[in-house]
Amino acid sequence: MTKKSDVEFVEPRTSGNSSAFAEMKKRLHFNPAEAMIWLDDRRMVLMQVEALGLLRQELIESIGREAARGLLTRFGYSSGCRDAEVAVKINQQASPVDLLISGGDFHALQGVVAVELVHQEIDIEKGTCNIEFLWKNCFEDQVHTHYYGISSEVACWIETGYASGFLSTCMGKRILVKEVECRAQGKDVCRCIARPLDEWADIDEARYIYPGITLPEAGISKVLTAVTMPSDVTTAGTEVRAGMLGVSAPFNVLMHKIKRVAATNATVLLQGESGVGKSVFARELVRLSKRAGQPFLEMNCAAIPDQLIESELFGVVKGAYTGANNSRPGRFDMADGGTLFLDEVGTLSLIAQGKLLRVIQDGEFEPLGSVETHKVNVRIIAATNEDLKARVREGSFREDLFYRLNVFPILVPPLRNRRDDIPLLLEFFMKKFSDLYEKHPSGITARALQTILNYSWPGNIREFENVIERGIILCDTDQPLAFSHLFTIDTFAADDTIMAPDEFGLLSEINLQDKSGDAASQEEKAMEEMMLSNWSDSVVQRSRVTLEDVEDALIRSAIKACDGNLTQAAIKLGLTRSQIAYKAKKKKMG
Repeated sequence: MTKKSDVEFVEPRTSGNSSAFAEMKKRLHFNPAEAMIWLDDRRMVLMQVEALGLLRQELIESIGREAARGLLTRFGYSSGCRDAEVAVKINQQASPVDLLISGGDFHALQGVVAVELVHQEIDIEKGTCNIEFLWKNCFEDQVHTHYYGISSEVACWIETGYASGFLSTCMGKRILVKEVECRAQGKDVCRCIARPLDEWADIDEARYIYPGITLPEAGISKVLTAVTMPSDVTTAGTEVRAGMLGVSAPFNVLMHKIKRVAATNATVLLQGESGVGKSVFARELVRLSKRAGQPFLEMNCAAIPDQLIESELFGVVKGAYTGANNSRPGRFDMADGGTLFLDEVGTLSLIAQGKLLRVIQDGEFEPLGSVETHKVNVRIIAATNEDLKARVREGSFREDLFYRLNVFPILVPPLRNRRDDIPLLLEFFMKKFSDLYEKHPSGITARALQTILNYSWPGNIREFENVIERGIILCDTDQPLAFSHLFTIDTFAADDTIMAPDEFGLLSEINLQDKSGDAASQEEKAMEEMMLSNWSDSVVQRSRVTLEDVEDALIRSAIKACDGNLTQAAIKLGLTRSQIAYKAKKKKMG
C-alpha cells in the first residue's frame, strides 16, 4: 500500500474477507421463533431472488422501464443509506477507506453481489472519493437477463442506487455511482465508477436518484429567494428554485402529493413540527400551480396581535378606529387571483377564525370599518405545528374551519425521518455558507459526520442549517469541518454533558476528551480501569464461567438497576434498546 499526499491508495480486495465483515457477522442475529432477523439494531428479511425478479418485471411492464428504474434505484439508495448508518456505528475505529469500502461487505453478507475493488482514492476530510470496482454474481443482472435477454443498457439499478446512498452517507456529500459495463450487456463482469456528483461531466443518470430537483449545472448552490414587490407581495414564479433537496422515501411521497394538488385550487393544510420547512414546501406548491405568476403572500398568524388580525387580513378604511388615518388593503385584497399562505393558523382567535371561515366559504369579506363587501379569488395554503383535531376537541379551534382547511392535508416529515436527505442538505448548506462567509472547508471529519447522522435534530432543518452555519463560521479554509465547530460549548449543560447524550452516541468520548486535562478526572479514570481489571481477574479465576454467563449477568443487573426500563439499561451497557430487548427475550429475563 502506498500513499500519495493525504489520499490513500489500497490494493484491490474482494468483499467478505475483512475485519469489518467479521464484525457484521457477529451482529447478525436470527430468531426464527419470533420471525425476526436483526443486523445490529436493524430488522432484516430474507427474500427469494425469483420473487424480486417477478417484482422487477411487473414494475417494468406496468409503469415503464424509466419509471421502474427510478423506483428501484431510489429503493437501493435508501437501503445503502441505512447500511451506512450501521457501518458508521460499528466501524468507529476504522480508517475512512475501510469505512467506505465496507459497503461491499454489507452487499456480500446480504447475498446481493461480490465486490472487488480495483482502485480507490479516498479522503473524507478533503471530500475525495474516486473508486473503481467490479461486481460479480450480481442477482439483479441475472434476473434481468432471464426475462429480457442481453440488453444494450446496464441493469444493476438497485446496486448503483445502494452504492450511491452508502457512499453519500459516509462522505457527507452526494456521490454518484455509474455502472459503465454490465453483464446484462454481455460483459464478463459489471464495472462501476464512483465520484462526487459535481465531478461528473454527464450527470443524466442522477435523475433516477434525485427526481425533479435542481442539479449542479442548473444552480444547486443558489439560495432560495423571493423578489419583494410593493405591499409585500411576491410572485412565486420569480423565485430562484433551490432548497427542495431530498431523495428519501418520505420526501418523495411528500413531493408526489404536492405535485398532485398543485394543479387544483383546493385548500391545503401543511402539518409538521417546527423547523421542517413548511413555508418552503408551500412556495414549491405555488411554483407548480396555475397561479405561479400571480401574487403570493405569506402571513405568520402568531406574529400579529389578535386586535390587528382582522385589519391585516381584510384591510381597514380610514377612520375605522383611532389612528386609522388612511385606508389600506388587507392580505386577501393583495392576494386576489393568487395565493395566501397562513402560517401557524392554529394561533388565530375564535373571532378571527369565524371571519376567515366566511371568506374561505364564500370568497367575501368586509374591510374593518366598512359595509362594502369585497369578493376575491384567493387560494388558501395553511400551516400549523399543532394538532388541530385536539384543538377542536378542546373547543379552541372551530370544527367547521378545520374541515375547510383540511381539504387536502399534507404531513411534512421531521428530519429524523428523512435521514437519507442529510448528505444532500449538508452539501447544500456547506456550499451556501462557504460562499456567504468566503470560507471553504476541505470536507468534514468522520466524527463530525457520525454525530450529524446520529443526532435526532429536534429543531429539524432549521436547527441543521444553524449548526452548519455555525460550523462554517468557526472553521478555517482548507481544513475539515470538525465536531468542535458544529457543537460548541453552548451545546453542553453545566455538568459538561450533552443536552441529549443518547442522541449523539458519542457522550463517553466527548466527556473523556473535555475532561482530559483535569488531573482529578485522570485519576478517576485510572481508578475505574483498576476496578474493572480487578473485577475481570476475579471472574476468570473462577471455573466454568463463560463470556455468555458474564454477558447475561450484566444484562440482568442492568435491567434490575433500571427497574425494568430497557432503554436506560441499554444506555448503561452501551447497547441499543433493540439489542438488549432481543437478548432479554432470548434469555427470558425481566
